[in-house]
Amino acid sequence: MESQVLKGKVALVTGGNSGIGFGAAKSLVEAGAFVYITGRRMPQLDTALTALGENVRAIQADVTSKEAMEQVAAIIKEEKGALDIVFANAGGGNPIPLEEVTEEYFDKTFNVNVKGVVFTVQSMLPILKNGSSIILNASITAYMGLPGFGIYAATKAAVRSLARSWTTDLKDKRIRVNALSPGVVPTEGYRTEQGMTEQQVQDYIDRVTTEIPAGRVGTAEDMGNAVVFLASEASSFITGIELTVDGGQTMVYAGKN
Repeated sequence: MESQVLKGKVALVTGGNSGIGFGAAKSLVEAGAFVYITGRRMPQLDTALTALGENVRAIQADVTSKEAMEQVAAIIKEEKGALDIVFANAGGGNPIPLEEVTEEYFDKTFNVNVKGVVFTVQSMLPILKNGSSIILNASITAYMGLPGFGIYAATKAAVRSLARSWTTDLKDKRIRVNALSPGVVPTEGYRTEQGMTEQQVQDYIDRVTTEIPAGRVGTAEDMGNAVVFLASEASSFITGIELTVDGGQTMVYAGKN
């Protein structure tokens, strides 16, 4: 995306060192924004910085820690004064049968996917300009009823609900809040979190592609383009929505995979 539609804007992308977060950071930079990315592991952040080039700053932080996210806000305030865009992206989770759900799994999944989103946004509120854009990373799994994804899907349904509520909470500041629901986007997480081999990932892509009207799976760049749209003036009359970016899969083949 070459148009500088976000020139002069300052953005934060949590979990911006890989996957969809990295794709979003790349698109935001290309659109002219200065982007802060966060992640838990500094080596991965350094690798992302090298790939993203200029106009990016990495801050090591765990989104499940309110204190850590408040420190991120303090750094942004000191360096840039204010923030225009938040993409609360950090999250994850692997499928697990209901019978095998443990307290540890439940707490970890909700802490990252829900608590992390809540305290990311709350911590940034004092430095968010009036008229800013907040984008929450949800998922099509929230309403597909996929086996083994019950807990993960519940966290993403919560994220979708937060976008609705915060739309009214923040309307006096003209801060728009929208949810982005990616479809099938094969990223590093398929291997690192779900433990899939390269062949398993490819087999899954081959199978699920037959259910996607667009004829392919999504990419991190596809999600990044959607984030830029929701962050820009092109979507200034859009708030409280869930933007599903899945190649038409859930609209046509919902529940069949």
